[in-house]
Amino acid sequence: MFTLNQINDIHNRLGKQQTLHGYLQELNAIGIIKADSCLADGHSEYFGADGQKLIGPAVHQEFIIAGKCNREDFLKHLSLHEQGKTSYLEMSQGLAASGIEKWSFDTSKMTIAYYDSAGTELLVEYVG
Repeated sequence: MFTLNQINDIHNRLGKQQTLHGYLQELNAIGIIKADSCLADGHSEYFGADGQKLIGPAVHQEFIIAGKCNREDFLKHLSLHEQGKTSYLEMSQGLAASGIEKWSFDTSKMTIAYYDSAGTELLVEYVG
């Protein structure tokens, strides 16, 4: 069974865009098959193959998720962050304002998917 201490250790070492592949590999190694990051308050939910679910604490002030997704703004905020022009917090706020509710890591497929508040999958990227 995985713990928040294990997850926090992995996140502190590898939770950056440049080391995202290793981050997902290490989460998978401790038994996490999926992790959701919720933009409303930054908390994460971790799911194990054995049915284990662990919910982490909120990590930032609450953001309002726009009721309708603006795909152009969503992609702009992702691009700015990938270019290093925004912080994690700025990206999260921009994604929320664009109508993104969460992103989800699949540690087996090595992907990240972005969802709106209706649960519609808007983009899936391979983490390589």
